[in-house]
Amino acid sequence: MSLKTHFLAAAAALSIASPALADIEIKDAYARAAMPTAMAGAAFMQIVNTGSEDDRLIAAASDVAKKVELHTHIAKGDGIMQMVEVEEGFPVAAGQTHMLKRGGDHVMFMGLNGPMNDGNTVTVTLTFEKAGDIVVDIPVDLKR
Repeated sequence: MSLKTHFLAAAAALSIASPALADIEIKDAYARAAMPTAMAGAAFMQIVNTGSEDDRLIAAASDVAKKVELHTHIAKGDGIMQMVEVEEGFPVAAGQTHMLKRGGDHVMFMGLNGPMNDGNTVTVTLTFEKAGDIVVDIPVDLKR
């Protein structure tokens, strides 16, 4: 067997032995500041897992803010909602969509490095357990 044939056989064996990764698509993403002069903002989107394996969004990063975290809102009683960090991230089941939306799960930007003006774009790196890093350019839409 030639070296080329041996290499191709090894590569084929690895591709067969490697588990399929989750296939993640990001749809309808937008970002906004809490207020025009706010030091905080958030990003919202649909995370679609078109693969055959469950995955999990475990982190987010962006140079738009000093700190970026995954957050959600929880009911504290008497109609009061509290925003909290979700350190374990957000599960995205195979074949399912996980919504990041206002009043629910979202990417939180804390300590903005500058204004988030309508029409600007924010670059965010989303880190998934299986799919790895996905870089998304998210439009700032203050009307949504």
